[in-house]
Amino acid sequence: MPSEILDRLRPLCRRLPEAYEEPAWIGLRWRIRTRTFAHVYMPDTQRYPFYARQPGAGEAPTVMTFRAPADDLLGLVSGGFPFFQAEWGHNVVCVLLGDHTDWTEIAELITDSYREMAPKFLAARVAERS
Repeated sequence: MPSEILDRLRPLCRRLPEAYEEPAWIGLRWRIRTRTFAHVYMPDTQRYPFYARQPGAGEAPTVMTFRAPADDLLGLVSGGFPFFQAEWGHNVVCVLLGDHTDWTEIAELITDSYREMAPKFLAARVAERS
C-alpha cells in the first residue's frame, strides 16, 4: 500500500468520533463500531481483472471503497473515472486513488460514508458539509 495514500487517509478517518483502523482481509479498513465506512486495498488484477479494466488503473491500482448516500451515488458513478460502483452492496462506491486524487473531495466522501454507517447520535456529531 503506498504510504503517501495512507498518510492522507489516516487523519481523515481518525478525526471521526470513535472511528478506528484495523487490518482487513486485504488492505486496511476504518470502522465505526462493527461497520466499515472506508476500506483501502490493492487488488490482484490477475485474480480480479475487473480492476485492471478501469481507466488509469495501471498495474497496481489502489482502491478505496466507501458508502455513498443514495442521492450522491448516481452522480459519482455516472461521471466515470475515478469512480465506479462496486459489484456488491447497493450503495458501495469504489474510487481509484493516485496522483489525480482530489483529497478535499475524498474527505467529504469519507465523512458522508461515516454518517451513513455510524449510529445516529455519532453521525449528528459530525457537521454537515457545506
